[in-house]
Amino acid sequence: MTETEEGLESTELVEQVARAEDQIVEQSKRIEYYLTDYSVELLALKMDKKEFEIPGYQREDTWEDERKSRFVESLLMGLPIPFLFFWERGDGKLEIVDGSQRLRTIQQFVKSELRIGELTELTELQGLVFKNLPESRQLKIKNRSIRGIILNEHADEQARFDIFERINTGSKIANKAEVRRGALSGPFLDLVIELAKDELFVTLAPVPAKSVSLRKHEEMVTRFFAYSDGYANDFIGYKDRPAAFLFSYAKQMNEVFKTKRKITVYKDRFRQTMKFVEKAFPYGFRKTASATETRYTRFEALAVGSYLAITTEPKIKSNPPDVSSWINGEAFKEYSKSGGSNAKKRLTERLEYVRDRLLGR
Repeated sequence: MTETEEGLESTELVEQVARAEDQIVEQSKRIEYYLTDYSVELLALKMDKKEFEIPGYQREDTWEDERKSRFVESLLMGLPIPFLFFWERGDGKLEIVDGSQRLRTIQQFVKSELRIGELTELTELQGLVFKNLPESRQLKIKNRSIRGIILNEHADEQARFDIFERINTGSKIANKAEVRRGALSGPFLDLVIELAKDELFVTLAPVPAKSVSLRKHEEMVTRFFAYSDGYANDFIGYKDRPAAFLFSYAKQMNEVFKTKRKITVYKDRFRQTMKFVEKAFPYGFRKTASATETRYTRFEALAVGSYLAITTEPKIKSNPPDVSSWINGEAFKEYSKSGGSNAKKRLTERLEYVRDRLLGR
């Protein structure tokens, strides 16, 4: 490498580092917070008095008794408890961003509504409730503190979504649908929830019961609309991160859907596409007749690709082409596999592949 080339490389590196620093500063401005410590007794009391606002996506009590018992065991053993995350609303109330299941468990335990199940370490606690413990132990438990991180009211919806996503890195993608459900309630999300229960759609795109509870069908419906609209606009704003793109899209569509006519148009779009998929593809969005799971990549390709095809050539709706020559072929398998599937190029390619094959291109 010549001195000139080294100089250019050095200049590019300096410029990249400067841009990176600007990004860090800009993103840091979005997250303003403070720390506080709560005693277990105070947390249980605030839950009783409904002083913590539980958003829609966290309203269900999803922890099974076994997991609740393990959490209580950790609490009693003095093990580190994950931080609780709250958002301080404009009215001063604290909305739970992350930690509703832990808070419910604390409330139920302190009120003696939770009977301890089988444990691995504190085995003699099995079958007991809080009031069975000596008063001295009850006081020690009540005095135990748990740290809370409180985002101030200037943290926007996207910032809260990003935090929830990052502190739940092991959760399934459908949890993002749960977050959108609560953080962006409105007419568009109402339509998504309605269509996620559409009988034909549910038949065409089966998922396990656990995935249903995690809103996977809602995630699919959102992707169908976001990607079909996004394709028409060259996926402006898509940065190879579906979660951020879908959140932004859903927020925007809540404004667009303030007119009932728009809701009807989108509902018809979805149902007409589902009817076409039923006619065109023998197994719907499934890979085989016996499959009980529907992958996102396959759903996106077939659903959005079908919509693009019938929009281009409406007459195929009543007389779908034969798909047997490619639906199980290596090319489609390659386009619909998961590896790198969120890259804009890969996403566009799989939508166009299905569209073009349906149109005989």
